[in-house]
Amino acid sequence: MIPKLIKASYIIRSLKPLLSFETLKMVYFSIVHSIISYGIIFWGASTHSKIIFKIQKRIIRIIMNWGNKDSCRNLFTKLNIILLQSQYIFSLLVFVVKNKYLFKTNSDVHSFNTRAHYDLHIPPANLTVFQNRVQHSGINIYNYLPPTIKQLSNDISKFKAALKDFSIQTPFIHWKSITAGNRALVPLPVHFGNTIHHCTDVKL
Repeated sequence: MIPKLIKASYIIRSLKPLLSFETLKMVYFSIVHSIISYGIIFWGASTHSKIIFKIQKRIIRIIMNWGNKDSCRNLFTKLNIILLQSQYIFSLLVFVVKNKYLFKTNSDVHSFNTRAHYDLHIPPANLTVFQNRVQHSGINIYNYLPPTIKQLSNDISKFKAALKDFSIQTPFIHWKSITAGNRALVPLPVHFGNTIHHCTDVKL
């Protein structure tokens, strides 16, 4: 994947003087976005994602004629492009909604009437291996979705449209070290209120 993205970066740099801004965006979505989004739910939490994110930022800077040392924090929103980390979360949530029959809700497991009554039930697990699994990560993040988006989950088209708009307007990161000094990364449950991890938390 990384060699493909490096090649895509070279292609976009070569085409930039020849194409209009809008056409260059179309090239991005047809090449770069396709590469990044393919199978992202399986590799999006890996350490390789850091390198891929750097290449994505490099390509964004090329399109916008931005300097290598200039922050591109606002460029993703201007281009209507989702950050790599947000794309990972987006794809996880779409997977969950498309496969809701695989999951139980809290109401299926117990009869307590709480605010999380209709959230997806998180199976008990002590092993990090399980916590890294796609389903567990997807459940964790789905349960933190704003109700206005979650209530659209029965209509996949409306759900994806609302989630994409949210992901672009409110980009966030979600990485967290398992233990101090451990380079392995796991998805961090994303709270869309007071504890949301915005893109301002990382160097863009």
